[in-house]
Amino acid sequence: MTTRLPIRIPAPRSLRALPLLLACLVPLAAQSPAPQSSAASTPVVPVVLDRVVAVVNNQSILQSDLDEEMRLSVLEPNLPGRDRSTETPASALRRLISRALIHQQIRQEDAQAAEPNSKDVDARLAELRHQLPACLRADCTSDAGWQAFLAAHGLTESAVQIYLRSRLEILNFIELRFRQGIQISHREIADYYQGTLLPQYLVGEPAPPLTQVEPRIEEILLQQKVNALFSGWLDNLRQQGEVEVLVPALEAAARPRTSTGGTP
Repeated sequence: MTTRLPIRIPAPRSLRALPLLLACLVPLAAQSPAPQSSAASTPVVPVVLDRVVAVVNNQSILQSDLDEEMRLSVLEPNLPGRDRSTETPASALRRLISRALIHQQIRQEDAQAAEPNSKDVDARLAELRHQLPACLRADCTSDAGWQAFLAAHGLTESAVQIYLRSRLEILNFIELRFRQGIQISHREIADYYQGTLLPQYLVGEPAPPLTQVEPRIEEILLQQKVNALFSGWLDNLRQQGEVEVLVPALEAAARPRTSTGGTP
């Protein structure tokens, strides 16, 4: 789900994150004394440390986090409104910022019930290996095919497990926080059936009776209400939180985007 993302970009005079940023940009060679032995004639190749690209309520998002998010995007099916061919570092950073805000709130509320167990993570991984379109082409159901798929996309088993666990925790939290207490009336179900479902069938084409599709319609309406509550809640988190993008090339992550649904 992509929503509007109001972000505070630090003014040029702001020194808030400067020490941390400078520390992350200093080459290792600059931090070590020059060799005094005969090896001094060997050129020293500077190694740039991982840099901070954004700060979300004092939590750093590193360049390595962003790079991994770009690689992990292959695990997502093509959702409505999300074209993988248009994936950019800014869009990946936008997702990381949203996810950081949500996880911070989960910790603040001490929502331990949202934490998935290993069985749930393993089940989601098995589902991914069997159903993800990219995995079907790579034969991810076999161990050899799965390992080849991971290697081809620069991923590790551990990174995928962490990614799936994070997403499951967010989904569980949404379920616990927003779904409980929502009631769908029979009138709402009937209105959806008449106004949305039936028009999808051609004239003369048999449509399922309301009694047959009522549970599915109720689930759809319930999810719509949950999404609306979650979207408003996340917008409020962004307004109350403090987010700084420290890399000018990634400032597009601060630009508002039209919501398309889905989970960060």
